Amino acid sequence: MLDVTAVRGCNRQDVEDIEKIAWEYQCKAVFSLPCFAAYLKSLIDKRSPQEGIRPLLGGTVGFPDGGETTSTKVFQTQELLSIGCDEIDMVLNYGFLCSGMYKEVVEDVAAVKRVMGNVPLKVILECHYLSNEQIVLGSQLAVQGGADWIKTSTGWAPTGATLENVALIKKTVGDKVYVKAAGGIRDLETIKKMYELGVDRFGIGIKTCLKVLNEIKNES
Repeated sequence: MLDVTAVRGCNRQDVEDIEKIAWEYQCKAVFSLPCFAAYLKSLIDKRSPQEGIRPLLGGTVGFPDGGETTSTKVFQTQELLSIGCDEIDMVLNYGFLCSGMYKEVVEDVAAVKRVMGNVPLKVILECHYLSNEQIVLGSQLAVQGGADWIKTSTGWAPTGATLENVALIKKTVGDKVYVKAAGGIRDLETIKKMYELGVDRFGIGIKTCLKVLNEIKNES
């Protein structure tokens, strides 16, 4: 259930580290910034099947604020898919959302989803900048646009996933789509509580990932 990420100020060493961790601990997916996606895929492809289950390769679109034009997001998505990304995490245009431009929010998500086919699309709300009402509305609009997942944060904002906002998102979307928590998750106890609230996947950075894995190891 863990996506290990290097999406904030990452370099080649960070990319190599998340790839190694993902294989060693059988994490679900790895995410880098777009400029390192091809390199990350090359590292994954060098592994043999005997080393375990291949982690999914994630692609990031619209980081960190979702403010690109829709055509730019579509192009970025197509490029990442051509590299071989198995999933896309896209930032909702929360500038549109906060401006009451709800039609544009839906069209932005829908345009990206159209070029993805059956590839899963996670739409990131960046909850830190939204009111509870906007979190609910953003979740609904993202689902309307074709999102397969709702995600709390990029990890770039001052705060990210909280027990309150993941509960609110889950209450809003029910079982229509999956929920991914990211940003501000620092320990196993938080992950357990969010899992009980209905979170299906967790996005965490290298240091936190190793800390959580160590906590799991100590528990067993």
